[in-house]
Amino acid sequence: MTARRYTLLDVFTSTRLQGNPLAVVHDADDIPDAVMHAFARETRLSETSFVQSPTVDGADYRNRIWTMASEARFAGHPSLGVAAAVARERGDGSVTYTQQTQAGLQPIDVELAGDAVHASMLQEPAEFGPELDPSDVLGAVGLSEDDAHPELPCQAVSTGAYHVLAPLRDDTLLGGLWPDYDRISGLLAPFAGGLCLYVTAVDPDAGTARARSFPRRAEMGEDPATGSAAGPLCAYLAERAGMRSVTVSQGVEMGRASRLVCELEGERVRVGGDAVVVADGSVFLDT
Repeated sequence: MTARRYTLLDVFTSTRLQGNPLAVVHDADDIPDAVMHAFARETRLSETSFVQSPTVDGADYRNRIWTMASEARFAGHPSLGVAAAVARERGDGSVTYTQQTQAGLQPIDVELAGDAVHASMLQEPAEFGPELDPSDVLGAVGLSEDDAHPELPCQAVSTGAYHVLAPLRDDTLLGGLWPDYDRISGLLAPFAGGLCLYVTAVDPDAGTARARSFPRRAEMGEDPATGSAAGPLCAYLAERAGMRSVTVSQGVEMGRASRLVCELEGERVRVGGDAVVVADGSVFLDT
């Protein structure tokens, strides 16, 4: 049994015990998939990442991302959190990494200053899926078609992984959502690797949005910060409302306030935020 370095971070926040927690296991090349999945279930976090050597040219490391249900093709806060953890391990104060995930290669910028960490990444070019019936989409969180935004349709969008975006007419509606995970799973099922139903309220004048994020399985629970959904939202708002940037507030209703900063750069969205280390240590995993 080998001791492996382990880092626990809160991502998309500079305040410990806020934002979205992430477990990172370093030096994970020889850990079998079954053990990675079992440890992800052990942490009971939305995602647990395992840092491996890259298998393609041009990558600095490979990020294997696991939920409690399965391995994820791509995710936002594990990408930024892993880059921050790797920079601390390697002693890189200011660096750009190229990360390998199942979605491809993503450049990630990291800045370390004492305990403060800031990271941002270019996600994949946007892919716009179909518009969806608002009664079906909003019904999955206890709302009706009348609660939909009058000009922004519900739509599936990806910048590395598909999410169903559900813009609301009023941000006060976010406080009363009641997720039906069976219905959410059905909404996401047509989109391979679809991760979450992302319910949003957008303020175009302020360049901001509030959001809540619900995955396909009840055991995973609500997500306090979803970088892989904030990217699609930014691309969607650029296409639909001419907004090339948006700052997203998420996790407030959960007591895990998060801040995600998104901006369109060419055809790709850059998503960034702060991160803070909560714990360093070792884990023992059978291989």
